Amino acid sequence: TQEVPCLNQELSPNLLNPRSHDSFSYWVDEKSPVGPDQATAIKHLAKISLVKKLMKKWSVTQNLTFKEQLEGGIRYFDLRVSSKPREVGQEIYFIHGLYGIKVWDGLMEINTFLTQHPREVIFLDFNHFYAMGDQHHIYLINRIWEAFGSKLCTMEHVENVTLQYLWKKKEQVLIFYHYPLYQEYPFLWPGNKMPAPWANTTNVHKLLQFLETTLEERAQHGTFHVSQAILTPRVKTIARHPIRGLKNTLVHRNLPMILNWVKTQKPGVMGVNIITSDFVELVDFAATVIALNDLLLEQQRAVSTSC
Repeated sequence: TQEVPCLNQELSPNLLNPRSHDSFSYWVDEKSPVGPDQATAIKHLAKISLVKKLMKKWSVTQNLTFKEQLEGGIRYFDLRVSSKPREVGQEIYFIHGLYGIKVWDGLMEINTFLTQHPREVIFLDFNHFYAMGDQHHIYLINRIWEAFGSKLCTMEHVENVTLQYLWKKKEQVLIFYHYPLYQEYPFLWPGNKMPAPWANTTNVHKLLQFLETTLEERAQHGTFHVSQAILTPRVKTIARHPIRGLKNTLVHRNLPMILNWVKTQKPGVMGVNIITSDFVELVDFAATVIALNDLLLEQQRAVSTSC
């Protein structure tokens, strides 16, 4: 993010932000139990060690750590979390089929980056919770506060949250929390402020049509908007290519076409806002998104005649 003197039009719902899908999945633990996000049949099959190795190939959607993603330009993180059943205590882990690192460790890595870069702003979207009761949520929310404290942006009208607004208040983190307890904490934003329509397809042409349609239907006011430019494997996809994994089966082949679609987009009202990708380092994903923002800000400068 960069400051634009004399301009206050750089609204967060109008700027374009690069987002990673299942942002934490660069590491999953093959030795851990299968997560509660998986069907019972998968849990039974996973008793065979080879099955977990294959699961890892389809669970991992990123190669870069949080720090590496941040350094590469990613500013929005898609987070799925879970307790470990039968584990003593209330520790919470990232999860995608298999368990990842502790959430606390990820928050600390992100906070270190923010402390070193006080004008950067990030979005953390906690959108899936597994094996968690209210006490787990309270534990997690307290850890979020402990990690970021005054860097957290309190809930506000979306249109008011400009970069200038955040810089002035020295706030750097927006937390979206898709669970009713958000109502009890002013620094948690409701999940409905971050709609993320999901195409749920393996066909890149259907995906791009879906992205176009949902952009046309995007709310003009009051929310951010996520364009999930990702392909989702079906059971038969995995059955046909169990060893190749997600990256080699769907992503490598289709990501260039998805990136070409991104290059044709424009930020702004009814335009793209947040775009999600798997394996963000495989193409110039973040750089392409940032370039589109630069174009928008140049246009704003052109129409602005005075402060």
